[in-house]
Amino acid sequence: MYLEQLSLTDFRSYAQVDLSLEPGVTVLVGSNGIGKTNLMEAIGYLATLSSHRVSSDGPLLRFGTDRAMIRARLVRGEQATVLELEINAGRANRARINRSNPVRARDILGICQTVLFAPEDLALVKGDPSSRRRFLDELLVSLVPRHAATRADYDRVLKQRNALLKSGRAGKFTAGHEATLDVWDQHMARAGAELLHARLELVERLQPHLQRAYAQLTDGSKAAGAVYRSTLQAVLDDDGESSAGPTAGAEDLRQLSVEELADRYVQAFAASRRKELERGISLVGPHRDELQLILGQAPAKGYASHGETWSMCLSLRLASYYVMLDDARTGGSAPILILDDVFAELDVQRRRKLAAVVSGAEQVLVTAAVEDDIPAELAGRRVKVIPGGIDDPDKQ
Repeated sequence: MYLEQLSLTDFRSYAQVDLSLEPGVTVLVGSNGIGKTNLMEAIGYLATLSSHRVSSDGPLLRFGTDRAMIRARLVRGEQATVLELEINAGRANRARINRSNPVRARDILGICQTVLFAPEDLALVKGDPSSRRRFLDELLVSLVPRHAATRADYDRVLKQRNALLKSGRAGKFTAGHEATLDVWDQHMARAGAELLHARLELVERLQPHLQRAYAQLTDGSKAAGAVYRSTLQAVLDDDGESSAGPTAGAEDLRQLSVEELADRYVQAFAASRRKELERGISLVGPHRDELQLILGQAPAKGYASHGETWSMCLSLRLASYYVMLDDARTGGSAPILILDDVFAELDVQRRRKLAAVVSGAEQVLVTAAVEDDIPAELAGRRVKVIPGGIDDPDKQ
């Protein structure tokens, strides 16, 4: 799959911009702050409905406007698909597929698939666990779009349950509240089990690709890995001798069905209820889980050098790409690779290794302030980004 045409209206710094693209490598060159990343951000948003730079939609709208439009023409084999996404201030975003009637924004998930490398990726190793959870969930939704609803259901139930726990902390918890909490426990157990089961399967798929990618980007002297740390496991292990029932070993969680995981969550909520009422917050669930990244024998966070940290971040993105390629071989789409201002952050050796790995992708979009930062392995079309638009000699 490749992106043939991108059009933005009132998105970030652009009142209107149109960019024609083609398969292979395209490098967008322009000074820092000129708007290159805004173009890549729009493509990434079309794929994931989230930005790699900000947590809310507000900053995506050009200042003084109340909506932005992203239009894209995607080509897969002989088939072309036109996507339109309207980002609104203060109301739900809407989308259209091939100029049909408007649909929910999340109905377009899975049509445009991207893997985006950016300087912000350092948070995947150095940041708090929420960055790594987001990485997993965004990849999960790209692979299985219905899991967007799984995430939304879990977030909704978590919010309701936390509100009830906070009322208990305020001294307003009654027998009626306790019965209501039992009901929310069941809802959260089911939603949490769905999300946990999907994440565990995904981490298992990522593991060999993460090891492969890290070896490709380095001298291979250290092995890279990832371990999913579930709060469910921790609570059950701590309370193994109590009425919460038998525990599951760390290896066993991956073998449990969604129904079995839901039962374990109900047990864990019962074991944690006193602590949760004292703190007024849900202490067990996928929202507090961790994806621990391992380099050699030590955690990458706190132990990896700067170069190793970059290699681990890039390896996570490459592993995502390889997982998507696995799906593409069975009917999915190969993702668009986006490298947003990454080469300026890397030494010459890592630049060349990364370029050699990604150069064979169906479409690679690269941004750079200095063209000399781009390795020779990424020879291809060059497009100049200027204030407010594109200076493309091919279109003159």
